[in-house]
Amino acid sequence: MHRTHPDIVPRLKRAEGHLRSVIAMIEEGRDGLALAQQLHAVEAAVAKAKQALIFDHIEHLLEESRPAEVQEALRDMKAFAKYL
Repeated sequence: MHRTHPDIVPRLKRAEGHLRSVIAMIEEGRDGLALAQQLHAVEAAVAKAKQALIFDHIEHLLEESRPAEVQEALRDMKAFAKYL
């Protein structure tokens, strides 16, 4: 487990709560602006969780890399960075 994993779970639970709200709002027939605001909150929470996870993984790769493994770690970092 990486250092930030415990911090990411609450972020994802927050996104889950927002998403449940959006579903309920759609079922209730709420207006589009309120739905858009809640969907924006879902996207932001997931994006922040994703960013924290990726940055933590990059740091972890660099900390544990020995000189012979640096090139492999950099390839892994580049692969992860495309999801930022």
